[in-house]
Amino acid sequence: MIDNLLQQGLGWLGYLERPAVLQQLLPALLVLLALKKLPLGRWRLSFPGLVSFPGVVLIAMGALALLFELAGLPHGLLNLLVEISAARLGLDLLEKLLLEPRLEAQVFERFRSRILRPCFLLLVLLTLINEVDYLGDLAALPMVTWFNSSLTLGSLFQVAVVLYLLLVGSNLPSVALGWLAQKTIGISTGSRRALELVVRYALLVAGIHWAFSYLGFNQTGLLAVAGGLSVGLGFGVKEIFSNFISGLWLLLEGSVRPGEVLIIDGQPCEVRKLGLRAATLWRSGDNSELVIPNQTFFTTTTTTFTRSDRNRRCSLAVQIADRHPPRQILQLLEEIAQADVKILATPPPLATLREFGPATFTYQLSFSIADPLSSGSITSALRLAVWEAFQSRGIALQPA
Repeated sequence: MIDNLLQQGLGWLGYLERPAVLQQLLPALLVLLALKKLPLGRWRLSFPGLVSFPGVVLIAMGALALLFELAGLPHGLLNLLVEISAARLGLDLLEKLLLEPRLEAQVFERFRSRILRPCFLLLVLLTLINEVDYLGDLAALPMVTWFNSSLTLGSLFQVAVVLYLLLVGSNLPSVALGWLAQKTIGISTGSRRALELVVRYALLVAGIHWAFSYLGFNQTGLLAVAGGLSVGLGFGVKEIFSNFISGLWLLLEGSVRPGEVLIIDGQPCEVRKLGLRAATLWRSGDNSELVIPNQTFFTTTTTTFTRSDRNRRCSLAVQIADRHPPRQILQLLEEIAQADVKILATPPPLATLREFGPATFTYQLSFSIADPLSSGSITSALRLAVWEAFQSRGIALQPA
C-alpha cells in the first residue's frame, strides 16, 4: 500500500520538474508571498469580499495569466490557479451574503468549518491531482486485501467521504425532521430532540452498513469481525458497551430526554445532550456541564420535574412566635406568594401549620413555578419578601 502511494508521489514530482510548469509555478508563488505582506484587513469597500485575500489573488493570478498569454508562454497552470481563486472568492461571498445573515452564529460556524471549507479543500486537492495524474487510474490503485475483498484507493476514499459527511452533516436532516414532526404532529420539545437523536444515529448505522457493503466485505469477514468484537466487549470494553445499550434504551424509551430537568446531587440540572455513551447535563447553579454515563440512570433513582409538565412545587418553612394568631400568619404567607408574578396562580400557593413548638410555631408555604431551574432564585426572592412583610408588621422570624 505504501509502496504504491510512494510510486505515485514520485511520478507527480516528475511533473513538477518540467520547465513549463516551473516557469508558471515560481512567479505564482512569488506573487502569493508578496500579497501576504499587504495589510488587506485595513481595506474596506462597499462590496463584501472584493478586496479580501482571495479577491486580490484572483486579480493578480488573472493579470499574470494574461501576461503569459500575451508573451506566448504556456499558461495552463496559471489558468487553473485563476479558477481556484475565483471559486475561493465565490465561497467567501456565499458565506458572507447568503449563509451568515440567515443562520445562527454557532450553526453557521459549524457548517462552514465542518462541511463548506473541507469540501472546498477536497475539490481543490482533487483538481490539482487530476492535473498531474489521471484520477481514474489513481482510484483503481489496490490498497489492501481483507477477507478476500480487494480494496482500492477510490473505494476507501468514497467511503471515508460519505462517513465523514454523515458524521458531521447528519444533524441537519435530523433537525429538519424533528421540526417537521413537532409542527405537524405536535410533539413536545423533549420528544423532538429525542427523535433527532434517533434519526441521526439511524443514519450513521445505515451509513456504516452501506460502507461495509460497498467495500465488498463478505458475510464470513463480518462474522469474524463481530466475533473479535464480542471477545473485546467481554474483557476490555464492557462498560462502554453497557453505556451504548443504555443510551439506545433511553432514546427508545424516552425516560431521559434532552430538555428534561433532573435532580443531580440535590441540584436541578437540564439534560442538554443524550449520546450513546453519556448524557451531558447543564447545572444552572454554577453554569457547569456534567457528563454522566448512561448506565447511571438505570442503577440510581432519578428525580425529574419535566416528565408530565415543567411545573415544580417548591416550599419554604418559617418559625413564628406562638403569640401571633396562626390564621393571620397563614393568610399573610399566601398573600405574599400570590403577589409574586413568577409564582403560578394554579395550583395556588398553600400555607400550612406544620409543627407546634414550646414557644414557636413552624409554618410551611408551598408554591408552584413554571421553570424548575429557577427554583433557587425564586425561593430566595420569596424569602426576602416574607422577611420584609413580617418586619413591617412587627412579626419577628425565629431561628430554626
